Amino acid sequence: MTTILALDLGTTTGWAMRLADGIVVSGTMEFRSGRYEGGGMRFLRFRSWLDHLEAGAKKIDLIHFEEVRRHAGTDAAHIYGGFLAHLSAWCELKHIPYQGVPVGTIKRHATGKGNAAKDAVIAAMQARGFTPEDDNEADALAILTWAIDTQGGVR
Repeated sequence: MTTILALDLGTTTGWAMRLADGIVVSGTMEFRSGRYEGGGMRFLRFRSWLDHLEAGAKKIDLIHFEEVRRHAGTDAAHIYGGFLAHLSAWCELKHIPYQGVPVGTIKRHATGKGNAAKDAVIAAMQARGFTPEDDNEADALAILTWAIDTQGGVR
């Protein structure tokens, strides 16, 4: 079975992974900048965390991430762009295929509405038997279920 990692990129990154044995694990990871850190440290921790996930899974075959086309704030857009740049470079280095999934596509698959509210996505993931701690983890689970249901889990 294909190991798939799904990511909702941001300062609080939601993640969900279907392991090779079919087990799904998920959670969130914080990448806030520390008081005495340079702005690039969050991205170095992100890359290190990706290495940690890969080591734990033994192998990641495919990565899907939420493809955001519009941000409400400039800072959020810059942070997302930084995470996306580091993710795509890491995937290229590791020869792991990666694909963005539009926000509306994820929400439509999870809830039936492309503009569903965060609580609706959380409820949809709970209805599928998951227990997301917040909307970031719920989004990652929704990306993962989209990949499994519509892509057969492979590219």
